[in-house]
Amino acid sequence: MSDPDLFISLLTIELMIPWARSLKDKRSAVRGLKDRLRSRFNASVAEVAYQDKWQRAVIAVCILGSDRRQLESEMARVRQLCEEAQDLQIADMHQQWL
Repeated sequence: MSDPDLFISLLTIELMIPWARSLKDKRSAVRGLKDRLRSRFNASVAEVAYQDKWQRAVIAVCILGSDRRQLESEMARVRQLCEEAQDLQIADMHQQWL
């Protein structure tokens, strides 16, 4: 029996939250985006940097599957959802395959 194909895509997104005046403001905005990503894409999502900064955050979104083209399509939709978030600005976005 051969090993099944497995593809893992990781998207790292650096966010700016210019209106945030406290960590509570920032966490509220970031939590909303994380929840939307989890529910729409069944993705693993975590805040991975700048946890103590009011107006910056880095989140990582990871999706895995057996069809690389489908994952590419899903990640394009993830990027689009992030870009459409009205209360967040994207400073940087980086995708990699693991």
